[in-house]
Amino acid sequence: MFKKILIANRGEIACRVIKTAQRMGIKTVAVFSEADRRSLHVKMADEAVFIGPAPSKESYLVMDKIIAACKETGAEAVHPGYGFLSENEEFSRRIEEEGIKFIGPKHYSVAKMGDKIESKKLAQEAGVNTIPGYDDAIPGPDEAVEIAKKIGYPVMIKASAGGGGKGLRVAWNDKEAHEGFASCVNEAKNSFGDDRVFIEKFVQEPRHIEIQVLGDSYGNYVHLNERECSIQRRHQKVVEEAPSPFIDPATRKAMGEQAVALARAVQYESAGTVEFVIGADKSFYFLEMNTRLQVEHPVTEYITGLDLVEQMIRIAAGEPLAITQKDIKIKGWAMECRINAEDPFRGFLPSTGRLIKFRAPPESTSVRVDTGVYEGGEISMFYDSMIAKLIVHGANRVQAIERMRDALNGFVIRGISSNIPFQAALMQHPRFMSGVFNTGFIAEEYADGFDASMVPHDDPALLAAIAAFARLRYIHRVMKISGQHPGFGRKVTSEWVAVMHGKQYPLVATHTKGGMSITHGDKTYDIVSDWSFGDQLLTGTVNGQPICLQIERQGITYRISHFGLQIAPIVMTPRAAYLLSLMPEKAPPDLSRFLLSPMPGLLREVSVAEGQEVKAGEKLVVIEAMKMENILRAEHDVKVKKIVAQPGASLSVDEVVIEFE
Repeated sequence: MFKKILIANRGEIACRVIKTAQRMGIKTVAVFSEADRRSLHVKMADEAVFIGPAPSKESYLVMDKIIAACKETGAEAVHPGYGFLSENEEFSRRIEEEGIKFIGPKHYSVAKMGDKIESKKLAQEAGVNTIPGYDDAIPGPDEAVEIAKKIGYPVMIKASAGGGGKGLRVAWNDKEAHEGFASCVNEAKNSFGDDRVFIEKFVQEPRHIEIQVLGDSYGNYVHLNERECSIQRRHQKVVEEAPSPFIDPATRKAMGEQAVALARAVQYESAGTVEFVIGADKSFYFLEMNTRLQVEHPVTEYITGLDLVEQMIRIAAGEPLAITQKDIKIKGWAMECRINAEDPFRGFLPSTGRLIKFRAPPESTSVRVDTGVYEGGEISMFYDSMIAKLIVHGANRVQAIERMRDALNGFVIRGISSNIPFQAALMQHPRFMSGVFNTGFIAEEYADGFDASMVPHDDPALLAAIAAFARLRYIHRVMKISGQHPGFGRKVTSEWVAVMHGKQYPLVATHTKGGMSITHGDKTYDIVSDWSFGDQLLTGTVNGQPICLQIERQGITYRISHFGLQIAPIVMTPRAAYLLSLMPEKAPPDLSRFLLSPMPGLLREVSVAEGQEVKAGEKLVVIEAMKMENILRAEHDVKVKKIVAQPGASLSVDEVVIEFE
């Protein structure tokens, strides 16, 4: 077994690998860029080596620096994690040539499966079902349009070296095919250094199912059942679970056998994933093989009891698999939510900055948090948006969902925006709970975006009562301040009104031992909690049942987050509530004359000129953030008055880019 390994990665996955290595008694070496000097993976590793500036192309993607770090520290093996150089055939080959073990598949396997065009041909030869399409690299956008017409819309335009949703577009017409091709080429060139693009038929109402495989150097192969990855936004996975609520034993067996056949065909030695798209009739087609550890590997670890990082290390060290296919069972149900630095209320645009608060739910045998950040740390614009992965396990799918709901309620992040409210809302959605969904679920159910203030809640009066509880705690604290003039102290009534969504909730509050009893109509809420100001998390019991929600005072409101709903009640006396109802609404300022940057990022392109007449739907600018290109279009016919920001500018949120007449 290795004595020391280097992790050629950063963030959550570097920390994940370090944990297993430490458990196995293996020393670890971290590498870090200028932006990651104080990152968690640097703190956790036994040694750390600086490898360059913040941009990944000058640090984490520079092979010579990784190899030099191995030689400097005496690392015997390299674990690449996912992303960066993890699926780079040249990197794995060079590592092996230097006499260092690559904790992953051999370079020839990476080469065969890393190229989506060649991998599809090889899959066909191995007897694996494949999607109809044009498998050769396409020279230009005009050719892409002609090919798409022949295949028939809709089509998927995909970068040959793509992954993680980058270099991928779905086109429904000629215009989208033309523009999609150009965007795929640009993203692929910037992210992977390979601008080849191909096209295949887009299977409608598809589900995204993947099979985890393991192979060793002795010709032993197993599959570890499937993962359901259909809950996606812009082709990036949001929620994953294992097993799938859609797959029956016969389909599972057939998909597993094809995945193993493909792994055997490329002499695969490590953990890998074969991804399939599956239709409503359970017909399935090969998408690609990921020759690395997947982000969502923890759900497979929960249902199989295996540590996949440990398996990868043992295989790389020359050990044979200690398990056979008959040893692989399905133990319960696991679910993972990706907690990303993005603002769900602004179209999921990237959010960067300092983590003022980071309080993950307590870990246990059924709750796991994989992260590479800490309170006070920074989410950089240079890397991907993942903050953490929240994984839960239950005896069945219903219990797994319930545990995920509770864990999301207790996950506190402040300083930047996160998608936790959206994830919590998903866990409440009837269609998700039913298990009947496909990859279009988010686009269909949230076509107009996400509004956490409109998420259904089965007991809004409970939230009104909680707000009153917090308000009265504050008032009673004020009453204890010393030095108040006799006769001028605060007088507290028992009658209150909570105003939410323009609706008034009359409440009657009385103190009880350890808490308060608050009544609304014929319902009484006996609240017991030791919550105090400054704590964003309120835990305790309501009518004897445990409760966990987030609450904080903002001006005269109390912002509450519970099961995906975010609401800000105002608690006041009945007289004040009556007077408030007479106040006119304040109209928001008119910003329609400006194009504002909806995210922090790099202004890659300005597609219009001053004085130009622009039609609705035309491209205005392209902003790059967290490795993704975002095209902003005109919402209606306008005339450009002034270009305020020039290409190459670093934009902040709501910075003016263009002014219209």
